[in-house]
Amino acid sequence: MQSVSKTKRNSFAAIAAAALISTSAIATGVLSTAPANAQISIENVAPFSFADLVETVSPAVVSIRVKTRIEQARGPMGNREGFRMPDLPEGHPFEDFFKQFEDRRGDRDRPRERFGQAVGSGFVISADGFVVTNNHVIEDAEEVMVVMDNGDEMIANIVGTDPRTDLALLKIEAASDMQFVEFSDNEARVGDWVVAIGNPFGLGGTVTAGIVSARGRDINANAYDDFIQIDAAVNRGNSGGPAFDTTGKVVGVNTAIFSPSGGNVGIAFAIPASTVKQVVFDLMDDGNVTRGYLGVSIQNVSKDIADSVGLDKARGALVTEPAPDSPAQKAGIESGDIITSVNGEDMDDARDLSRTIAEFSPGTTVEIGIWRNGESIELRVELARLEDEQAINDEEETPQIEPSEPHDTSTGLSLMPNDDGDGLMIVDIDPESRAVEKGFAPGDIVLEANGEPVNTIADFETQIENVQEAGRSTILVKVAREGVTRFVGLAIE
Repeated sequence: MQSVSKTKRNSFAAIAAAALISTSAIATGVLSTAPANAQISIENVAPFSFADLVETVSPAVVSIRVKTRIEQARGPMGNREGFRMPDLPEGHPFEDFFKQFEDRRGDRDRPRERFGQAVGSGFVISADGFVVTNNHVIEDAEEVMVVMDNGDEMIANIVGTDPRTDLALLKIEAASDMQFVEFSDNEARVGDWVVAIGNPFGLGGTVTAGIVSARGRDINANAYDDFIQIDAAVNRGNSGGPAFDTTGKVVGVNTAIFSPSGGNVGIAFAIPASTVKQVVFDLMDDGNVTRGYLGVSIQNVSKDIADSVGLDKARGALVTEPAPDSPAQKAGIESGDIITSVNGEDMDDARDLSRTIAEFSPGTTVEIGIWRNGESIELRVELARLEDEQAINDEEETPQIEPSEPHDTSTGLSLMPNDDGDGLMIVDIDPESRAVEKGFAPGDIVLEANGEPVNTIADFETQIENVQEAGRSTILVKVAREGVTRFVGLAIE
């Protein structure tokens, strides 16, 4: 093997030294902007160690053990389904023989109680022992035990829960003068350091560190998703634990992970402190969370929908239907309206509107900005109280109607009048049209086009002409399927 020349060795050493210096500098600071060809200045802001922070906040971080009741039916000889009488004809000679075994079962087939245990994390937010955790950690709990950082165990009562945000508030019995942590008043920024402390896999106080990877994540957990994504190692058992900033303030509550394997892959989700504060202080008052209620079914505004109604870009929330006798209906909000703002604050999408309305107290009057018929208008709405969801009605089977005289349209939809009511039934869809991509299906009912009811093919074609005369190439249609309505921006081909 040939040796490296002295010159090359020196060059390699210089490069290696330079690389070490650069890596060290970036690891301990942030780069500031500078003119081209100028020396990059480094502002030393990243901590060399989180030890002081961890030592300060750890006494307020707790492990939570939950006892749950499990019912289990057992039969003779360990058969959980119990003894079953054979299906014998009446008067069969063996009927009495098998009947004696059925009679002997006694109490052995009665459900027997046993208890399971779940673990999670939490943190103390007051000197008198209020503890924050996730709702799914203490759900169906028979008993909740809080384990302190020093190993002390204390019974806790459930003050209240909020399944919509997956948060719960506990109160440690006879607690006083406890160490606690506070919520941050500042929003975590992408790139900020975060320190997660919790009880992964029941191991107790475990500390991991990372950064905020993203904001405003929607993981389809509920209508109010606004998660902080972090890359600190979070695993099962960390649920309900705090994520701290470098000042020791809580910026989020660790709630979920994305993991194909069930373990940490560097993608975890935390509920922002702003949401947690609002819910927790509401629970602290009376054990319940009250939210404002507008009363609309909404969907996101796609680019096609925005184009079809002349909106500058895809934004806001499209009202599919206002609920009967709701604040929205009373204020004059109509199906097809696009809610673009609340009290002057722009709404990005349907979820943004849901979160914003939920932050207001019932009885609050808000200004709702609406895009209707190519114009912006404002309506004042007095919000009601959001009650628990009603039970879902049993689904009715959609009647199958054989089409007789379908009519092809320039949208790719083949339509015919709806024999069972208003609108036009979709009979077929041109497989080469853009309508295929929009999720239509034969049997769907087109109720409106361009904001107008359509009950005949002539109605539909008239609205297509109106859209084209307005210089647009997309028509907004309102479609119903099994009682659920939605709006779709449909290209005119």
